[in-house]
Amino acid sequence: MQTHEIRERFTQHFVNAGHTPVPSASLILDDPTLLFVNAGMVPFKPYFLGQQTPPFESGTATSIQKCVRTLDIEEVGITTRHNTFFQMAGNFSFGQYFKEGAITHAWTLLTNAVEDGGYGLDPERLWVTVYLDDDEAAEIWETKIGVPAERIQRMGMEDNFWSMGIPGPCGPCSEIYYDRGPEFGKEGGPIADDTRYLEIWNLVFMESIRGEGDKKGGFDIVGELPKKNIDTGMGVERVACILQGVDNVYETDLLRPVIDAAVKLTGASYNAGNAGDDVRFRVIADHSRTAMMIILDGVTPSNEGRGYILRRLLRRIVRSARLLGATGNVLPTFMDTIMDTMTPSFPEIADNRERIQRVASAEERAFMKTLESGTHRFEEAAASVKSSGKATLPGAQAFELHDTYGFPIDLTLEMAREAGLEVDMDAFNTEMAAQRQRAKADNKAKKQGNVDESLYREWVDASPTEFVGYSELTHDAKVIGLVRDGQKVTEVSQGDEVEVILDVTPMYAESGGQMGDRGRIVVGDTVLNVGDVQKIGKKLWVHKATVQNGGLDLGQSVTAEVDGAWRHGARQAHTATHLIHAALREVLGPTAVQAGSLNKPGYLRFDFNYTEQLSEEQMEEITTITNQAVDADFAVNTIETSLEEARAMGAMALFGENYGDIVRVVEIGGPFSIELCGGTHVEHSSQIGPVAVLGESSVGSGARRIEAYSGLESFRYFSREAALASGLAAELKTPTDQLPERIAQLTERLRAAEKELETLHRQQLVSQTAEYATQAQQVGSFTLVALQLADGIGAGDLRTVAADVRERLGAAPGVVVLASADNGKVPFAVAATKAAVNAGIKAGDLVKLFGGYVGGKGGGKPDLAQGSGSNADGIAAGLAAVRDDVAQR
Repeated sequence: MQTHEIRERFTQHFVNAGHTPVPSASLILDDPTLLFVNAGMVPFKPYFLGQQTPPFESGTATSIQKCVRTLDIEEVGITTRHNTFFQMAGNFSFGQYFKEGAITHAWTLLTNAVEDGGYGLDPERLWVTVYLDDDEAAEIWETKIGVPAERIQRMGMEDNFWSMGIPGPCGPCSEIYYDRGPEFGKEGGPIADDTRYLEIWNLVFMESIRGEGDKKGGFDIVGELPKKNIDTGMGVERVACILQGVDNVYETDLLRPVIDAAVKLTGASYNAGNAGDDVRFRVIADHSRTAMMIILDGVTPSNEGRGYILRRLLRRIVRSARLLGATGNVLPTFMDTIMDTMTPSFPEIADNRERIQRVASAEERAFMKTLESGTHRFEEAAASVKSSGKATLPGAQAFELHDTYGFPIDLTLEMAREAGLEVDMDAFNTEMAAQRQRAKADNKAKKQGNVDESLYREWVDASPTEFVGYSELTHDAKVIGLVRDGQKVTEVSQGDEVEVILDVTPMYAESGGQMGDRGRIVVGDTVLNVGDVQKIGKKLWVHKATVQNGGLDLGQSVTAEVDGAWRHGARQAHTATHLIHAALREVLGPTAVQAGSLNKPGYLRFDFNYTEQLSEEQMEEITTITNQAVDADFAVNTIETSLEEARAMGAMALFGENYGDIVRVVEIGGPFSIELCGGTHVEHSSQIGPVAVLGESSVGSGARRIEAYSGLESFRYFSREAALASGLAAELKTPTDQLPERIAQLTERLRAAEKELETLHRQQLVSQTAEYATQAQQVGSFTLVALQLADGIGAGDLRTVAADVRERLGAAPGVVVLASADNGKVPFAVAATKAAVNAGIKAGDLVKLFGGYVGGKGGGKPDLAQGSGSNADGIAAGLAAVRDDVAQR
């Protein structure tokens, strides 16, 4: 039975039982505790926690949620059941059926005949576990379902009790296992061997409320839930493994084709007795699927967060393929193969194939450059460690690989293991901590980024802010909270920096890329200037203000006023962002997916997933389409509707946003732009004014950024550009429309002059090499030229001169050491003749020695190396140290 049929049967089984089918949520949700959705119940958390009312009329739901877990990434390919991406099929009941219903639903689907819509599993091969004291579940299994008592086992809290790790809903579990047979392990049920007995379904009976404590049982049960809920999860890949009769999850219909493709690409054999190669094939298959699905949901490779996970997965694929014998690009083949196998279950892949390929291929190209330079440096470091008789790569060298060569630490660890070495991770972590500390000093977390949200918990839970700013710029309100210096207070006075929490506000809190409003809070003679508004827990507006005059008390009635000019400029920029997004998709196609934005009065930036630099023609077309939309005076309509209706309208949603039951759709010009958005906008597109697109740039692998001005800022920009052009035209005595040609002519003449000067400069330097060679001294067995040259000679010229002087030394063992002071830097170079190298001289070692005296470092080959420092006062001592070193050889 193919995986897509397993999915279809699951969904149909529960739809027939009255459940509402719910599409899989994106892997990326707006949850600060999760990089990726890692369990089927995650999208339903707001309903289980009581934050939202379940929108399902039946009170039940079913979904097949895509999930990613990367904590076990090192186990992929080694064990037979670890996947970084998996599909969790689940059924959920919110106060409807409970234990007996959940157990019955699961058992009938698993054991019903295939012709009756089930999976046709042999009931005699199914075992179940229940929580230690869950006699009710055990009784249902034995008397209602008919599972013999000897196939019902009891397990403790670590295995058969569920909670979210925090105070809230919890309850016992019952798990269903399939006996794969004696060839997979010993008898005795799941307690004896959980490899032979494969867990395929977990039923969570959510009935209690837990208190504070750790996840493994160090907490008290403080009450019962008002409604008992059901949360179950069936592992689609594990069921596929059983129904397709394969030994492990890597050989099902979804992943085995990737392994077969890897066999063709690499020439290596799978399942031929080489355990190491088998692991690499499985890593390729698993990671290809996970990376593809992550890219599908809008992630691009980067050096942190989700982007780092994606980068790590893609680079492990490439390196595994190279270790198996691949020589060319591999990701295009693997991506094509996995997209073919996954599209029947996820049709949206078809519309994103080009983008997925583009992102993956760009990362492979970038990694190949990193791999070449980093591998060479690692091999040098590893050889040095081994030659010294040690078995641990210093943490400083591992950090250098990471920081200088872009080599991920996990790759260094893998290569070290293969070389029989360990890595001093304590020292590496110390270096990393120091780097993070430096980064924090340069870029302190702004606004509520690192705030302790527990301080605001009572307001979030009991007094969420009512926002009226879509229709009003002034509104009366009551002060329900005051925070000063991280502490709750009851009053504030003139000069205080304070956070004010109101029961109702017209001020927009920063979200969706739009900066928070500016404005005032006033009452009588008291005036607070609001410089920013932030949102806590999506429910609470926090006004960051300075008390300009008077004082304010908790509970006082005030008037909140939005700065009208600020709001107008912000609305212009935010609406212009929608127009640019629509123009981008018209020019580049639907694969240009938004990856972030910032809007403030007069300025916007828009990040999108794309791997190639945009041409001048594309930028001009985007600018034209955007301003045509402004000129068309499109109506900007705002519609509040259900998420399903919004999607049916074709509204675009942002990846990672956790939308509620009712969403806000912003429609501009009918089909021109339809997006889900909670920001503030103008009423007609003409109110934006002209949009000046400044240009585009790269913001990381596979991501680009467009910046633009709107409204008056755009007008000012055009005025400055016109004034600049007029000034240049007057200076060059050339009509404005002929400026590009005239500037091109002048530029060409300047380049020719610079080239001529460079030629003369090099000729002068070469003419001096004979003089430098005459200053050679005999030092021990070597002819040595060690000189400080005139100031202002750059690194490139210094290297050239050193090589030229070396040639003049002939076949004798000779060494050349040159240095100069150049605008605060100290470039230096060492060149050695072939005879000197054969006699044991290494230019790279002498560069490192010299660098220690001038506060620098460098490297290179045994016959030619160079470096740069910053302390010119150490040049003489450095030359003397090199002379002494050469004399001792």
